[in-house]
Amino acid sequence: MRYTGLIENYRDRLPVDDSTRIISLGEGNTPLIRLENIPATLGKDVDIYIKYEGLNPTGSFKDRGMTLAVTKAVESGSKAIICASTGNTSASAAAYAARAGIKAFVLIPEGKIALGKLAQAMIHGAVIIQIKGNFDDGMRLVKEVADHAPVSIVNSINPYRLQGQKTAAFEIIEELGDAPDYHCLPVGNAGNISAHWMGYKEYHEDGKAAKTPKMVGYQAAGSAPFVKGEMIDEPETIATAIRIGHPQNWDLAHTVEKESNGWFDALTDEEILAVQKLLTEKEGIFCEPASAISLAGAMRDIKSGKIAEGSTIVCTLTGHGLKDPDTAIAQCKDAMITINPVMDEVREAILNNM
Repeated sequence: MRYTGLIENYRDRLPVDDSTRIISLGEGNTPLIRLENIPATLGKDVDIYIKYEGLNPTGSFKDRGMTLAVTKAVESGSKAIICASTGNTSASAAAYAARAGIKAFVLIPEGKIALGKLAQAMIHGAVIIQIKGNFDDGMRLVKEVADHAPVSIVNSINPYRLQGQKTAAFEIIEELGDAPDYHCLPVGNAGNISAHWMGYKEYHEDGKAAKTPKMVGYQAAGSAPFVKGEMIDEPETIATAIRIGHPQNWDLAHTVEKESNGWFDALTDEEILAVQKLLTEKEGIFCEPASAISLAGAMRDIKSGKIAEGSTIVCTLTGHGLKDPDTAIAQCKDAMITINPVMDEVREAILNNM
């Protein structure tokens, strides 16, 4: 049968009925890729899988939650949705609003959004409101304005977002035959780690998995409220998708940490970018900087022994590398080779760079 999106695929596990108009772009069903080259460099016997959420329709995991959030907004009669965003949420909201035939309003921090994400929100026809502040300022305003304007909030404070995002855990269990030992994710607003835990628990309670994983969340060192144990007013990191100092799912994420026996940790921007480049060069997988933190953290914890040898590990890559092309290009130090259009110069360029 033709795959038509995660709501149809998991209809019996989501809050929809036969009369619900489903707003879908075919999201979900993303690849679970076993790494072949990087694990050999770690000196430990582990299996590492990449859940490549960057291959969702708008290039990020946000589509999993947005399909259900917009479906339920339309079902309730909403004619417009609104979100605060560091980029991926705005791109997803704009696309699903266009699909539904409703308006999307997105609040973004001025000058703090990767161009790939801004382009998506613009081309899909969203009304873009830049604020002279950060994501946390935008989130505060979105919650306030929702009380004074006929719009539905589609940030992860919307419970339907997490219901949609939990389906990633279902897919992982179905492919592996069980839950992994560890699941590593980037953490910004902390909705995704909370949603995954919801999904793992649900399948475990229903007997579809023999165990649940330890949930491990990694944050950028300049934007690590869970690691510091307090909110951060001015978060800073090159990983724009997780540049959030006041996470909206604070309590949920701490519950995940406790129930799963997991942990939070932080990595520097330099560590994040090094693994982003390593993943592309060694495995052919291109993700945005925030995504790379899940693998960077896992590699560090595997080497230190914090993640046990013999383990099966899943790392979520939340967004595609084309979301932030400028950061990717800036890491490529080798200049392009410019030659005349003659065979001898082509041959020389090849031989000199073998």
